[in-house]
Amino acid sequence: MSSKAEKDQESVSYKVLLDENHALKSEVESLRASLTEAEELRRAISEGDLDALVIPGPEGKMVFTLDSADYAYRVLVETMNEGTATLACDGTILYCNRHFAELLGIPLPAIVGTSIYQFIAPESAIIFKVLLEHETGKEEINLQAEGGRSLPVYLSISLLETGEFPKSWCLVVTDLTEQKKNEEILANIETARKKEIHHRIKNNLQVISSLLDLQAEKFNDRGYVKDSEILEAFKVSQDRVLSMALIHEELHEGGEIDTLNFSPYLERLIKNLFHTYTLGDSSISLNLDLERNVFFDMDTAVPLGLIVNELVSNSLKYAFPGRNDGKIQIKLFSQEAGDKLNNEEELPGKGSRYTLIVSDNGIGIPQDIDFENSETLGLQLVSILVDQLEGEIELKRNKGTKFIIKFDSAANLL
Repeated sequence: MSSKAEKDQESVSYKVLLDENHALKSEVESLRASLTEAEELRRAISEGDLDALVIPGPEGKMVFTLDSADYAYRVLVETMNEGTATLACDGTILYCNRHFAELLGIPLPAIVGTSIYQFIAPESAIIFKVLLEHETGKEEINLQAEGGRSLPVYLSISLLETGEFPKSWCLVVTDLTEQKKNEEILANIETARKKEIHHRIKNNLQVISSLLDLQAEKFNDRGYVKDSEILEAFKVSQDRVLSMALIHEELHEGGEIDTLNFSPYLERLIKNLFHTYTLGDSSISLNLDLERNVFFDMDTAVPLGLIVNELVSNSLKYAFPGRNDGKIQIKLFSQEAGDKLNNEEELPGKGSRYTLIVSDNGIGIPQDIDFENSETLGLQLVSILVDQLEGEIELKRNKGTKFIIKFDSAANLL
């Protein structure tokens, strides 16, 4: 009895397993058919052999044509916040959306069929051409809108491969007008802040100069220190402070805030020194040969100004003892301009190598004095400042004194 029941149970279990096996086979066959259908559908879409899809939905089957897909894409393109356009290989605009036309301020029908190049600002023509040559890329450029208005945009360009045209491009244009306005506002705020800093530094340095002057006056009132080295030290220190204050004054009053137009500054500095050190019937002449529109940053301008201050004041104080006449000459030029000094053409030199020459026709520095290891503070300071500029200094002693200083700088020549 027990054996018969066990056999019946085994027979039922086998039948259940057989049914499950048939069900699994049917499901696998169904999945295989679905995959085959999906692959055929993918191939048909990619090869352009399909006109429509029938998609089941909650309200029954729906027909979705490729034309309707194109319509949905066009709605997306037309309502996006960026301007878009399609170009033929010669730059002809084949299509643009409404926003692109609004950016240019030109009716859309008047744009399609025209050349994109008439809407590229002249200063951006080369950049745009390079983007097309690379076939893809992103860059900030300027478009030329209605009335010649310059429109800053961020341009994204990519190559399109279509059957209709051998080569075409898709442009996506983002208006940067508001961003540029905000950047300009921030730049103006930063400029005002830096100018105020220069103004305060100048005022503080002038206060220090005034304190030195007052202290010198106190010593001057004491008979035993009149015309002594103490008074001279105060005067020299005052000149050094004023030479730095003058830089900050120029930066505060000028159009630039980070770089100094160095030649006008030198002219003011040297004239101040002449006013301070030439007295009575002295007729020491000044010859300035300074290259124009040379801009140095603070790291170059401050030490270079101090160098000129030391060398010119030394010439005025010591080069012409017992004489009422003499000549001091200062030259500043870039290396490229220096190579053309004998040419009558204008010197628009560009480069980062500069030469400063300070010379006089006075008694000169004795041969036995090594100016680079001098005991005088002024010449020591000159050597230190030239090292700070990572420059070179040379002294020529024939027919007076001539200091030649060469240095590198990331200055701009405009």
